[in-house]
Amino acid sequence: MAGLQPQDDLLKMSHKETWKMQHERLHVKHRGHEAMHAEMVLILIATLVVAQIVLVQWKQRHCRSYNMVTLLQMWVVPLYFTIKLYWWRFLSTWGMFSVITSYVIFRATRKPLSRRTPRMVYKWFLLIYKLSYAVGVIGYLAIMFTMFGFNVFFRIKAEDSMDVGVIMLFYGLYYGVMGRDFAEICSDYMASTIGYYNMGGMPSRNLSDDVCAVCGQKIFVDVDEEGVIEDTYQLSCNHIFHEFCIRGWCIVGKKQTCPYCNEKVDLKRMMNNPWERTHVLYGQLLDWLRYLVAWQPIIIGIVHGINFSLGLE
Repeated sequence: MAGLQPQDDLLKMSHKETWKMQHERLHVKHRGHEAMHAEMVLILIATLVVAQIVLVQWKQRHCRSYNMVTLLQMWVVPLYFTIKLYWWRFLSTWGMFSVITSYVIFRATRKPLSRRTPRMVYKWFLLIYKLSYAVGVIGYLAIMFTMFGFNVFFRIKAEDSMDVGVIMLFYGLYYGVMGRDFAEICSDYMASTIGYYNMGGMPSRNLSDDVCAVCGQKIFVDVDEEGVIEDTYQLSCNHIFHEFCIRGWCIVGKKQTCPYCNEKVDLKRMMNNPWERTHVLYGQLLDWLRYLVAWQPIIIGIVHGINFSLGLE
């Protein structure tokens, strides 16, 4: 009976007390290993610096292959952890997003390109962008709500409200990155197929004044003609586009140049509403998250491999 006493004490301990005891055991286990820990930290810092240099050089010299490999990792790495940790809710949303996006990419890469395809593509990715933005903001507010203790007024446990906030923030940022990356690929394919845009050189067609280079349809349509009737937008290079098309090209498709002449686009000038300028910052945040999700696990894996080969624990 005396031997069961410690086990009974463990069962009676609170979560905080259990965590504290485990933390103390960890300190005891690693006591006297300060030199080894310093060596591991140096390996981590050196690997991060070298990896950053390699990735920056790769992106500058071979941007297309870098983006494709990064996107593939963004798609696969979370799936691996989802299956390993049994995150079935994320897996269901990931599967639904993948199926619909695969169909959209299929439509965007067909030749000849249907007239309705560009707008369908931009509508889908614009929807993903807006939803991810909204979900991410709600998740961030939920985290702030918990950190300031407002959850107490609604009798919500801090763990529950923080979990909801973190999950929603991750969902918003992750699908925001994926949507923008896939939109960029579709934009390149569609614009190249239409012929008014070429990533590597001169366009294969001359652009008329009454044609939108993004969707290939007429800008000004007569009453009895088939086409799109909507507001237009003129860039600083004097080329005119459907406002929806050029916003989809620049904001959703991550393009900051004219779809025809490749002149730099001033995104701040395009966004007259101050609230819309937060999309630029949101886009920069998504670019940072792409590195964190796609490459950080691989870098950490390399560090673990180096430590294992050197006999460091």
